[in-house]
Amino acid sequence: MKERLEELKQEALGKIESSQSLKELNDVRVAYLGKKGPITEVLRGMGKLAPEERPVIGALANEVRAAIQEQIEAKQKILEEKVIAEKLQKESIDITLPGRPIVQGNHHPLTKIIEEAENLFIGLGYTIAEGPEVETDYYNFEALNLPKDHPARDMQDSFYISEELLLRTHTSPMQARTMEKHEGKGPVKIIVPGKVYRRDDDDATHSHQFMQIEGLVVDEGIRMSDLKGTLALFAKKMFGEDRDIRYRPSFFPFTEPSVEIDISCKICHGDGCSVCKGTGWIEILGGGMVHPNVLRMSGFDPEKYTGFAFGIGVERIAMLRYGIDDIRHFYTNDVRFLKQFSPVESN
Repeated sequence: MKERLEELKQEALGKIESSQSLKELNDVRVAYLGKKGPITEVLRGMGKLAPEERPVIGALANEVRAAIQEQIEAKQKILEEKVIAEKLQKESIDITLPGRPIVQGNHHPLTKIIEEAENLFIGLGYTIAEGPEVETDYYNFEALNLPKDHPARDMQDSFYISEELLLRTHTSPMQARTMEKHEGKGPVKIIVPGKVYRRDDDDATHSHQFMQIEGLVVDEGIRMSDLKGTLALFAKKMFGEDRDIRYRPSFFPFTEPSVEIDISCKICHGDGCSVCKGTGWIEILGGGMVHPNVLRMSGFDPEKYTGFAFGIGVERIAMLRYGIDDIRHFYTNDVRFLKQFSPVESN
């Protein structure tokens, strides 16, 4: 049996030495050290030996097993290093080649306009308020001086969910909601960016959904001149310090008096062209002094408090700012359109 163990040892060591892969080496390990291997069979046959021979053969079998295991581990380390070296050779990186450029994303043009407006008004002391897109008829209309059957409701054809719920047609409901929270005590100074919905036929200048920024200021002694100064600052920051501004009388149920704000056309500088339809002016937003009824319904005393409100169409600003001729471009997710607003890549 001693000769058999020595023979197995030399045989196993030879196969270990000739192994060219980790798989071949593992096959040798299983063949000689596995549960069904010859060394295990030798140990199982020790019961047939004389009692005095068993310790000697057992010790020798363990020595043979240990020697084979030691050689397997040494060979395994050599083969693993060989595998790594081959991978490094095959997968080597040519560091002289230029790296793959990282595609950098960018904000959507509407997001850019909203963030720029938010930064401007936050600098003026405003806070940002947000409200539900599914609104009640009361806050969307009645609390803004538009009672049921008021003819001005026809100006905002709406998506009704039920008789009392609809998709908001403007962000103005947050005027009433915010003033109610203040319980008749000023000051109130907010802007409300968000998505609104109206039943318009989609075309180059109309969309059934669009973005709006509502502004509201309520306090003692607020005057029309405060509104004019605020909107003049906004227009110049958005379109340039050289732009002229004019105010035209208008009508909104929730403000009195009300105005439309125009800026001089940047293409013709007021002389008249196809962009401004020959007028020299482009309408950008509307506003006015908060109607006393709106103040009263929200818990403010119109004899003590006054305020102004304005509404900015974000798409309108973006179209004028970037020279976009179709509002539908903002919502079709055309990568060719969006890439125009990516950062300029440097060479």
